[in-house]
Amino acid sequence: MLDDFARRLRSELGRSEHTVRAYLGDARSLLGHLDAVGAPVGGLDLGLLRGWLSRLSEAGASRATLARRIAAARAFTAHLHRTGRLAADPGPMLASPVRRRSLPRVLSEDQAADALTAHAQDAEAAATPEGLRRTAVAEVLYGGGLRVAELCGLDLDDVDRERRTLRVLGKGGKERAVPVGEPALDAVDAWLQGGRPALAGPHSGRALFLGARGGRLGTRSARRDVHELLRAAGDGHDAGPHALRHSAATHLLNGGADLRSVQEYLGHASLDSTQVYTHVSIERLTEVYRRSHPRA
Repeated sequence: MLDDFARRLRSELGRSEHTVRAYLGDARSLLGHLDAVGAPVGGLDLGLLRGWLSRLSEAGASRATLARRIAAARAFTAHLHRTGRLAADPGPMLASPVRRRSLPRVLSEDQAADALTAHAQDAEAAATPEGLRRTAVAEVLYGGGLRVAELCGLDLDDVDRERRTLRVLGKGGKERAVPVGEPALDAVDAWLQGGRPALAGPHSGRALFLGARGGRLGTRSARRDVHELLRAAGDGHDAGPHALRHSAATHLLNGGADLRSVQEYLGHASLDSTQVYTHVSIERLTEVYRRSHPRA
């Protein structure tokens, strides 16, 4: 049952491996709840779903976690109904909790510049294959506003030096072209010349970024690269790859980019996901206003 569900998530719905793993874990949790209360899969209804979620909430699950589990449950019950294991699908009747959207961690433009140049001050470390990769990873994440999984999925052919773009495969298998600046492209060139050849092996394939064993760079290693680079900048800049993506979007808006362009740049399916960045920009505008306007 779970194998069938995983295949549907991957092949028909185009979910990422991260989403597949999370949804499978949630489906196992739901099945475990059914087993605990002695209910068969075919008897799964709205009451049992609510009982499962109530147990999770009492165990301390956050609103965001519950919202994710509800999405997984809906996908799972739809699959069970589609394959004839459920006579009716109770998933659509399951209401999602209202999520409190927190503002993303954002670096100032000066902090971003410091973080991306601090690593180069240690010339010896920056010139190693790992150092060259670390710089290129951070520059591409910030320059292209990429998700870390999108960066790890880049192939050599996805870099268009002439047009200064990257071909990115985003969520749901959606492809988009992302513009990047010269600093990111120069960092990628340096990695390709002095870093990638030193790590390349029989399992490298066409992957742009490689890990220590020569295979495609994993998301965990990419996050570690970013944490190490941002820590080198000091001043409490330590943050993860998503902070660079958030910062890139905010700096575009602060520079005059319209929301639709930023939506396309980030690969958001809905403008609602992009609008959180307007709150960041408005907060900064309010801060500047209070500090600068004579009648504030």
